[in-house]
Amino acid sequence: MSAMGSRARPAVLATAAAVLCTGALAAGPVRAEPLALLQCQGTESVTYSPGITFQPRDVDVTTDGRLGSCVDGTGEVASGAYGERFTLHAGCNDLLDGFRGPRTFTWNTGDTSVVEAEGSSTAVAGQVVTTLTGTVVQGRFVGRTATQVITLPQPALLLCLTTGVTGATGVTTLTVV
Repeated sequence: MSAMGSRARPAVLATAAAVLCTGALAAGPVRAEPLALLQCQGTESVTYSPGITFQPRDVDVTTDGRLGSCVDGTGEVASGAYGERFTLHAGCNDLLDGFRGPRTFTWNTGDTSVVEAEGSSTAVAGQVVTTLTGTVVQGRFVGRTATQVITLPQPALLLCLTTGVTGATGVTTLTVV
């Protein structure tokens, strides 16, 4: 190798290093953004009044959801709750109809998230699995997508034939991304 070639190599390397370092400084520091994810496990209890029978009728429905074991990207949300009262025209054979409406979650931090959700249910292995999917339209996590899966025992045939199903309790999972 010539003397010129060996002297040029360090100069080229120094120039390349200067360009790379300048580019890194111009880009600014890299900040780690917290994960925009919330996941909670919990239970939901539902009561029906009057009890649901095979004969469809208007039924007052009350839901009471308790979310614990929440994990979010900021470490702030640890638990939450929700509850609703509404009237549904239903019978034991048509509990699986789709629905649409808001659901408000209240967090241990004191703030809320209002989700405008659509839901549908399916019967799977003796259970009614309801999936709600929607967008947070107000409060904490606004603009994010929420999915809640609720699994309740399927109504007992004997109760549907007699006094009616007056309630159920099952598990739920909420995910916000």
